[in-house]
Amino acid sequence: MLPAEAFRRTASEHPLPPAAVPATPSLLLASRKSGGKGLSIIHGARMGVAEECASSNAGSGHEISSRRPAGSSSTGGGWREPEGVGRGATAMRGGLVAGETGPCALRPPPHAAQGRHLRCPSPACSGAQGTSSGAFVLRCRLLFALAFESTGGCGACVVLIAKYNAKTDEVTEFTASSCLTLLYSINLCSVITTEGLGNTKDGFHAVQKRMSGFHASQCGFCTPGMCMSIFTSLINADKSKRPEPPKGFSKLKVSEAEKAFSGNMCRCTGYRPIVDACKSFASDVDLEDLGLNIFWKRSDKNPDVSELPSYTLGGGVCTFPDFLKSEIKSSLDHLNDSYISASREGWYHPRSIKEYYELINSCLFRDSVKVVVGHTSSGVPGYKDQDLYNKYIDISGIPELSNIVKKESGFEIGAATTISRTIEILEQECESISSPNGSVVFRKLADHMSKVANPFVRNTASIGGNIILAQKYPFPSDIATILLGAGATVCLQVVTERRQITLEEFLKQPPLDPTTLLLSIFIPHWISDYQGETSLLFETYRAAPRPLGNAVSYVNCAFLGLSSVDEQSDTLVLSNLRLAFGAYGTEHAIRAKKVEKFLTGKSLSALVVLGAVRLLRETIVPMEGTSHPEYRVSAAVGFLFSFLSPLAKGIPEPGKALTSGWSNSADTDDVRNLPLSSRRETISNDDYKPVGEPIKKYAVELQASGEAVYVDDIPAPKNCLYGEFIYSTQPLACVKSIKFKSSLASAKIIDVITAKDIPCGGENIGSAFMFGDEPLFGDPIAEYAGQALGIVIAETQRYADMAAKQVIIEYDTKDLSPPILTVDQAVENSSYFSVPPKYFPKEVGDFSRGMAEADHKIPAAEVKFASEYYFYMETQTALAIPDEDNTLVVYSSSQYPEFAQRVIARCLGIPFSNVRVITRRVGGGFGGKAFRSFQVATAAALCAYKLRRPVRMYLNRNTDMVMIGGRHPVKAHYSVGFKSDGKITALHLDLLINAGISEDTSPIMPLNIISSVKKYNWGALSFDIKLCKTNNTSKSVMRAPGDTQGSLIADAIIGHVASVLSVDANSVREKNFHTYDTLQLFYPESAGEASTYTLHSIFDRLVSTSSYLDRAESIKQFNSSNKWRKRGISCVPLIFRAEQKPAPGRVSVLDDGSIVVEVGGIEIGQGLWTKVQQMTAFALGQLWPNGGEDLLERVRVLQADTLNLIQGGLTAGSTGSESSCAATLQACNMLIGRLKPVLDRLQQQSENVSWDTLISQASKENVNLSASAYWVPGQDSYQYLNYGAGISEVEIDLLTGAITILRGDLVYDCGKSMNPAVDLGQIEGSFIQGIGFFIYEEYVTNSDGLMISNSTWDYKIPSVDIIPKQFNAEVLNTGYHKDRVLSSKASGEPALIAASSVHCALREAIRAARKEFADSTGSGSSPLEFQMDVPAPMTLVKELCGFDIVEKYLESLPAYERSAGA
Repeated sequence: MLPAEAFRRTASEHPLPPAAVPATPSLLLASRKSGGKGLSIIHGARMGVAEECASSNAGSGHEISSRRPAGSSSTGGGWREPEGVGRGATAMRGGLVAGETGPCALRPPPHAAQGRHLRCPSPACSGAQGTSSGAFVLRCRLLFALAFESTGGCGACVVLIAKYNAKTDEVTEFTASSCLTLLYSINLCSVITTEGLGNTKDGFHAVQKRMSGFHASQCGFCTPGMCMSIFTSLINADKSKRPEPPKGFSKLKVSEAEKAFSGNMCRCTGYRPIVDACKSFASDVDLEDLGLNIFWKRSDKNPDVSELPSYTLGGGVCTFPDFLKSEIKSSLDHLNDSYISASREGWYHPRSIKEYYELINSCLFRDSVKVVVGHTSSGVPGYKDQDLYNKYIDISGIPELSNIVKKESGFEIGAATTISRTIEILEQECESISSPNGSVVFRKLADHMSKVANPFVRNTASIGGNIILAQKYPFPSDIATILLGAGATVCLQVVTERRQITLEEFLKQPPLDPTTLLLSIFIPHWISDYQGETSLLFETYRAAPRPLGNAVSYVNCAFLGLSSVDEQSDTLVLSNLRLAFGAYGTEHAIRAKKVEKFLTGKSLSALVVLGAVRLLRETIVPMEGTSHPEYRVSAAVGFLFSFLSPLAKGIPEPGKALTSGWSNSADTDDVRNLPLSSRRETISNDDYKPVGEPIKKYAVELQASGEAVYVDDIPAPKNCLYGEFIYSTQPLACVKSIKFKSSLASAKIIDVITAKDIPCGGENIGSAFMFGDEPLFGDPIAEYAGQALGIVIAETQRYADMAAKQVIIEYDTKDLSPPILTVDQAVENSSYFSVPPKYFPKEVGDFSRGMAEADHKIPAAEVKFASEYYFYMETQTALAIPDEDNTLVVYSSSQYPEFAQRVIARCLGIPFSNVRVITRRVGGGFGGKAFRSFQVATAAALCAYKLRRPVRMYLNRNTDMVMIGGRHPVKAHYSVGFKSDGKITALHLDLLINAGISEDTSPIMPLNIISSVKKYNWGALSFDIKLCKTNNTSKSVMRAPGDTQGSLIADAIIGHVASVLSVDANSVREKNFHTYDTLQLFYPESAGEASTYTLHSIFDRLVSTSSYLDRAESIKQFNSSNKWRKRGISCVPLIFRAEQKPAPGRVSVLDDGSIVVEVGGIEIGQGLWTKVQQMTAFALGQLWPNGGEDLLERVRVLQADTLNLIQGGLTAGSTGSESSCAATLQACNMLIGRLKPVLDRLQQQSENVSWDTLISQASKENVNLSASAYWVPGQDSYQYLNYGAGISEVEIDLLTGAITILRGDLVYDCGKSMNPAVDLGQIEGSFIQGIGFFIYEEYVTNSDGLMISNSTWDYKIPSVDIIPKQFNAEVLNTGYHKDRVLSSKASGEPALIAASSVHCALREAIRAARKEFADSTGSGSSPLEFQMDVPAPMTLVKELCGFDIVEKYLESLPAYERSAGA
């Protein structure tokens, strides 16, 4: 064990890296950019999570990173100005090719246009290709991981991999998650990234152009992966035997387009425009159904495909170059060389089972070794690498492991066969005329497997690896369960012996070691005996947070059996039953043999089904520590009931057809499979052209092509080091020592930076705001789990991340009080932060008098809110570079560079002017890159300052989730009085807000929460608010902070009142809407003029356009006709208080007429740069009658730089864009004042004066062509109110709790929108993010407060398959607002509040379910009144509907029905 001090050195003791480092097999494919001299390697890929899949045998091996090589130390000196990154790349734009120098050297291939292809040659093919003179060689040691997730669950790093089969002369293309793909495993493959599709130099591809034109990219970080998933879907569809599509279209179908990127996550857009972009390629699309775009106007009645960017059938891109095909053909003999040829690199590729056993028995493998096929298990929490490996065995090349053998009795599938290929085989067999009897089983197996993980993980994960994981660990495999139900067997090789055993026997064996090799899986045909009049039954089920996969199951099942008719009783009898259950909290999938035995031979009746259900409850027993144990058992019961009830006599029709009975619904089918549709209405504003027009986002094509530069895309400067935090796992504990295990990873540690390394005169500060500071390190006491204790420094990010896992921390809690982790504990200990009077809300009216006037009272009720993680696609990252004279340049992904500069300078004890913080764009923020980004930037700066070498820190997803915090948890207790007609007379709130360990921005929360609560007229409003200090990560601002919680509190109270009065909630809402007079009373500082109060008209418009009343009545009919599915609908208003902030701006015109703009606002995806561009063109265009639309393309917006433009301020609160535009307008007006006299003189000489002529003359006259402004909003108008409303309709499955959002309708007042396309995208994206908070995203901590739902495996943001099936959004143009910037209003946050309508609709559906099963929801209280907290995932929905409703239902049937046939 090594103490941290063992690694401590002075700056002078740090050796510089050698010119060459021996190659290591632990390499990741880099796929964005590398090289400081314009070298572009692979663009467009990023990272993700393998939800279900695993590689074969021992699991995984080396990784292909997707974003960029993390250790580009050979690319030259430090890099200061990133403006030109990606320009002038000549070596390998869009791709990379392994060359002849070294084991995995990279160079541009001869004759390969733009170098889009990648090879990793073994010595057998080394030197087989020529090299052009002077070709740049990049050694593969530069490709160490920068895997900020490395789990395959987000899709941002998706690339296309093409393989060539020289024997059949066929090319196969598939997507892969580059953060999981092994570099050596793609030897002789072609890799295409999004820049390989198209780029600035060669022109953009149709996919990229349509993504841009449909406004389908906001922050842009996920866009490259989206483009690659869509492109691959197109070319694979075009290979099919379908009829030739019309010109300009693909063979892709609309239904496939909606699933083309099902594994790709996006936090910004809400997915709708991405779906439209993809559907535009589908041969069966109705172009009129597509949303807002730049290709035609909404008013165009007959849009034509010719108006879209041209698409060539087949994709129009060569996916596998001829030169590489030729080389593969010429190298076939070499490829059969012995595996030992690669031994010097630690990568072994046996070609036979014999070679494999020779390897594992050799002396070479006495130390760290890993057996791999697809490597996707490395993305599974609990099975990730805990140390580095120096030897890998890739068994994918063993022929026996990839064989597909079709037999009369079934299929034998090699264990190394990918899951996607297995699905393809099963689907082909379903279509085969020769196997009609086996098609039922095979079809349902294929359908179920298509919901495992996501497409790009299934493409590389092996079916054998998945089963191996299920055998060795308590891995919740769907595949093991369904194959167990289908009666599969496995073939094993144990040294020299080959064994054939059942899958059930295999799963029960002790965990396998590398001496046992899984060779194949056999899936039998199951045939109905028609002569014996038996029918084959086979069904599979899964309960998971997402319907299309990319989520592990809570429980999965597969049921197989034969049914026959008992002629005496006229009932069905089951035989040959196989009832398999898995993922419920078991070591491995099992067969419920007692239930099988009980059901076999019995005539199926309600009584028999009830007996089987009761017996199943005794069988399905989750292990201790399993989350949601009661839910898992109840869902398993529901699945068995679903399987048996249609077959049983004595169960009424609603039980047989779980979704029958309503002729006007699509309920006979799974509503989750309904096609997506939308109506997106905007009104363009012609008053200030080009402001008000829905132009495409600034630089959006660069985002689609992967050329847009984020902090991690900046090439690593020479001698760059990498850091990873060491954090506490205990709250409130003294740190006695920090040590490291002796391991390969710990040997890579260069230094460990702690609080002791803070310079003399510096402070232990990691974050700060006006309310207080937060330390960078817990020293000597760790105050909360997740607090930084130190930073591990290594040569690569992967080394640093892995080394941090080796830490052993010794704690001591002696003489320390118990930690305070909950708000209730904070109350007991009086642990509070104070709230300055300025930020404490004001009460309204007399609560006591209001309660006295009430006819009814709810004396006490409660609603609780959990936290929410930001889940920006780009995790926290910073690059710090020491500069001359004791200065630093820090590139930070930050919403507040100005304050980052201050914190860094204070930590180092140097002047602010010695710290330069640069932020170009941010890959998603949502508040998390505001104050929480300071810690990472400061940590990187401290390390760089001490070591005098550049230091990059790029938090992996797990660390980011554990350390950064999120939205404030809130506990709200309310008392309310109201009249019989629904008019509320008084409300009192007791709020407990969990602020965490420091103030951060928490003191603003009370004001924000109450501001949102005040959207209704409560008569009198009083409250008691406590801001609780706890031993948790600091909570900070997150999109619509406080307003989000406050709005739902208000609507939960409205719903409660409506429930008590048994009236429609909307009638209570409208009864308590503000008049303008009461609006002024509740919002005295921001109500504005009466003409701006548009909520009544918005609400009425939404109710009318959405047919709310008709739908509400239809839902009542639906619910009365369907026992096991219920629907609910809800309409909520929103009032959002916006607050403008001061902002700087500088506009400069260069001699050629081009325009450069600098603003303090940060581009985080909200379209700030786009609006600034439009504002600049409008403002300068005022010199001409026809405006300045021609100036748009001349405007360039520069990155934020704290030493170039000071007082940049915070980009947050949805007003950053309008403040930056106001500053830009002010600066432009200054320029106009200087240019107008010049123009007047020129116009005296010539009537038509061009912009170029004007600028040329002004320059000659020495006119100052640069103007700076600092815009400050007026004291009387800097606050204003935004209005909108949303309606949501949901359906729930009572047996599983599954939620389907059928429809969402939004109407939002944007004033006069500066860009309706941008604002609409913000509104839709915000609404979908709100759905995540209210419904899906479970922020789970352990008993010490440490976040344990810390990966995409556990934490589920909305995906494309959970957004509303019909989504209608309308941006209103409400006319002139004199105090707003060109009459515009904020759009980024308010619509998130409207997503509370989904939560309220869900409550209505659950209320209908509880009314149906009134005796099953608990005793004592009314079933229609219940507490429903946030979030409300399917597990909570099921709990509120009743875990025992199946049994209660069966028990409620008349005795003669239950006993019928018994």
